[in-house]
This record gives sequence, structure tokens and C-alpha cells, in this order.
Amino acid sequence: MSLSVQDILFYALGGLGIFLFGIKYMSEGLQNVAGERMREFLEKGTKTPLRGVITGALVTALIQSSSGTTVLTVGLVNAGLLTLRQAIGIIMGANIGTTLTAYLIGFKLEHYALPIIAAGVIMLFFIKNKKVANVGQVIFGFGMLFYGMSVMGHGLKPLKNLDMFLNLMTGVEDNPLLGVAIGTVFTVIVQSSSATIGVLQELADQGAVTYQQAVPILFGDNIGTTVTALLASIGTTVAARRAALTHTLFNLSGTAIFLPLAMLGIFPELVRLATNYVFVLLPGFEGTWETLNIRMQIAQTHGMFNITNTLIQLPFVAYLAWAVSKIVPGKDAQFVMEPRYLEPRLLANPAVALGQATQETLRMGRHAREFFGESVRFFFNPRNKELNPMYLEQKEELINRLDGTITDYLVKVSSNRNITEDQANYAQTLLQAVSDLERIGDHADNIVELSVYSVEHKINFSDEALASIRSMAELTEETLQMALKALETGDRSMARQVIRNEVVIDNLEKEFREGHIMRLNEGICTGTEGSVFLDLLSNMERVGDHSVNIAEYVLGEMGAVERQEVKMASKRIAMDEENQVKKNEQNYR
Repeated sequence: MSLSVQDILFYALGGLGIFLFGIKYMSEGLQNVAGERMREFLEKGTKTPLRGVITGALVTALIQSSSGTTVLTVGLVNAGLLTLRQAIGIIMGANIGTTLTAYLIGFKLEHYALPIIAAGVIMLFFIKNKKVANVGQVIFGFGMLFYGMSVMGHGLKPLKNLDMFLNLMTGVEDNPLLGVAIGTVFTVIVQSSSATIGVLQELADQGAVTYQQAVPILFGDNIGTTVTALLASIGTTVAARRAALTHTLFNLSGTAIFLPLAMLGIFPELVRLATNYVFVLLPGFEGTWETLNIRMQIAQTHGMFNITNTLIQLPFVAYLAWAVSKIVPGKDAQFVMEPRYLEPRLLANPAVALGQATQETLRMGRHAREFFGESVRFFFNPRNKELNPMYLEQKEELINRLDGTITDYLVKVSSNRNITEDQANYAQTLLQAVSDLERIGDHADNIVELSVYSVEHKINFSDEALASIRSMAELTEETLQMALKALETGDRSMARQVIRNEVVIDNLEKEFREGHIMRLNEGICTGTEGSVFLDLLSNMERVGDHSVNIAEYVLGEMGAVERQEVKMASKRIAMDEENQVKKNEQNYR
């Protein structure tokens, strides 16, 4: 039965749609089955580049989406949970893991597609269990994948008799770069290398494409799939953009290496030899290269390309990281999100564990102080490339993460039966200090948001307002630094100075608010500018309050009393100064 052009398009595009839906639905089901464990697996399984490769391959084989793994990796780098070198290993492994889809297609299970779909539907709609439903989604997607292949194959079959298509494939054989371009563009459009390689396998199975023509298109498919990660990296940190670019460079380099070898016939021969003498050792593998169907031959080529490409480039991870760092310049907004001092094996010894928790709290404090200072500098220079909002967002995420991990650790220390009353009280003090540091991070983040708002709405502050903000910010940062130093050293005199500074900060806020009202009345400032100005003052004043809280922990039970005494003394001094000013004015008159 001959098909019209319309029928060819309907079958081919409809089948491709079903195929893409099957891959996406199956991948989502697999990710639901894996859950949060997949993310944790990526975070923990990357201590060396080789372990990263293995981890990336396993996760991609599990979720059947190299794009999904790469995008998730970019997200983890963006959050500071992975370094660039760790990400490179995962990305290399993802290329290996994605070959599983091509091998599955090579088994030609189209005849079983409908029973597989039926089994998936039963599990999805007739069994009221979430885990079973997730597995049913995987099975349903798996069946749809092969049903789509069957429908698509019906539409692609007539292509082998079309002169236009045959001329195009002849051009690919004469000019392999054309094949690479075709594969790249097609994958960029479809956004799935598994899908485009599946189409390529089906075209070859229908006799429309020869093996020699398929190889350069296969290389292009691998390049095109990197676009997904590049798109996902838009607006992320420098490190995340570098990780995404690594995927592109890795596949481009692989094509540059293997395309000439394929043109010379060397790479296909290596694939054949590996099939006959290496893969034959695998359990369940029977036959030789010649006995494989064309789909499986393409899958084997895909697998060999990604495995050998990884083996060649793995020793040069450092150079690859260096290259992307040159291409994407800027400050690498990379922090060690994991705790440095919270060793779980020390929980049995409360005294030692509390010492470790103290070190981690002080580390959190240093980051909180830096974040506050950076947020203020960002306000005065929002175009500073090193202090971009993404970098600052990552800093805030670091403080929040440390808040959670230190709190959990201290709760475990407090639950130890051998802990003394003094140690339990100290653990409670650290918990309160951690809470204050987290709130300082929140106020610094508020300053960043106010800065972004000011830029977006083109708010211009008067010179007097800017001078007020600068002076209050400098005193607040100095006070916070003193509070953290007092916490680290136990210096009680420094803790008292923090309290005295906080009184000054409160007075400054009151003074600057009154100055703002005067500028409003004189028409120097606008209401919008005033709102941002007052919010900035309020956030800095709250940072001062949390600094005093930390100082009070150093002073102990008498901290609150000393705070009140210092405030009263400061008020008396202020009143004396005010009376002296009035007396001088009267004498002058």
C-alpha cells in the first residue's frame, strides 16, 4: 500500500509525538520512583571524577534522560552543592547512561507494545497505591515508546524510495559534516537525543539510511542534546554556566576526535572488534557484529562513542574545567554547602561534639557577616559583576543550609544521655546563636531585594540619604563583627561594646527617620524612595539587635541586665550632651 505525502507526515510526526511522550512519561515515572534519593545520590557519589562518571551513568540509566541528569547537575552546581569538577564527571557519565534507551530500541519490542501499555494502564488506574502507580507510569511510558516507534516506522518506510531524501543521505555520505549538522539541528528542535537516535534507528531499520550515513548524524545528535543544559543555565551562577558549557565542549571534542576516524573507517572497525571480542563476554550477549540488527548496531556505536570519549577525556577534567573558566569568566560563586566540622561519629562524646558545633557556628557567622557586607556593597554598586544577585542568592542558601544542619546536629547532641547540664545549656545557647545568624542572613537578603527593586524602578536617593545608609551600615557591620569575635573568644568587654554600639544604631535609625521626614516635607525625597530607605534602616537595625543577642550569650545570665544598664547609661550621656548643647546656646545668646 503506497502512502501519500500527507499520510507519511501524519504517521511520522504522530509516531514521533507518541515516542516523545513515552520517553518523557517513562522518565518522569522513573524520577518519581527514585524520588529525592536521586538528588542525594548525585551529591554524595562525586568525590572523584571517576565516581562522578559512574554516578552520572547510573542516574541517567535510571531516569532515561541525559538532559534530565545534566539539568539537575547544573541546578546542584548553581546551589553550590557540587563543584565544577564533580559536575564534569557526572556529565560524562550521563552520556554513557543515555545509551540504554538506544539499546532498548534495538531489541525491537514493537509487537509487545500494546500488552505493555495495557499492563501500565492497569497499574495506573486500577491499583490505589502511589508506588505501584509510579511503576505503572514507567511501564506505560515504556509501551508508548515502542508503539510510537511502530507508528513512526510505518510513516518513515516510504522515505527510502523518495529521490529528495535519498539525495540528502547521499550528501551525508559524501560530506559527513552535513550529517553532524542534521543530527544537531534535529535534536535541538526535538530536545531529546534519545528520540532523534530512535528516529535514526527506525530510518536505518526501514532501509532509508545506511550505517555509514547514520554515524555522523549520531555524532550530531550527541551535540544537539547539550542545548537543553545550556538553556537551563541561563540566569544561573558562573559555575552553573560553566558546567552546562562543559557538556557542549565534551561532545564537540568527541565529535572532533571520532568523526575523522569514522571517515577513515577506523572507528566502525573498533566498534566491530569491541562487539566481537569484548561485548561477547557480557552475560546474555550472543552473536557477533554481523548478527546484530541495524538498530542494535547503531546503539552499539552510540555506546562505544560515549564510553571511549569518556575514557579519553576523563584524565583531562582539570584542563576542561580550565577551558570553560576562560570561556565563561567571572567569580565562581561556589561555596562548600556541606558542614566542615559536624562529624556524626563524635556525637557519642558531647564535649567534643559541642566543640565541633561551635566551629561550624563560627563558620556560619563569618558567612553571615560577609553576606551582610556584600549586600550593602551591592546596594551601592549593583553592577558589580562579582556581587551579582545569583551569587548573593547562593550565599543566603548556604546560611540557610548551615542553619538546618547545625540545628539537627545540636539536637542530636542534646539527646545524648551522658550530656551534663552545663553542656545542655551551652547547646541551647548555640541553637539560639544559629537562629540569630540565620535571621541576619534573611535581613541581608532583604537588603539585596531592596537593591534590585531600586534598580528596576530607577529609584534615585539623595546624597544625604546615601550618606545616612552608609554610616549606619558601617557601624552595623562593625558591631556584627565584634559580636562574632566576642562569641569566638568569650571577650566580655567586647560583648559590652556591642551593646553600646546597638544603642547608637537605634539612635541613628531614629535620627535618620526624622531626617527623611524633613526631606519629604521639603520635596527632596519621594514616597517610593522613602519606603525603600526606611526598609533599609529597619533591616540594619534588626541586624544590630541580633548582634546584641549574640553578645548577651557571651555575657550569660547577666547579659540582659547589662544590656539594660548600658542603655540607661547611654541615654543619660545623650541627655547630658543635649542639655550641654542647650546651655551653650543660652550662653551664646
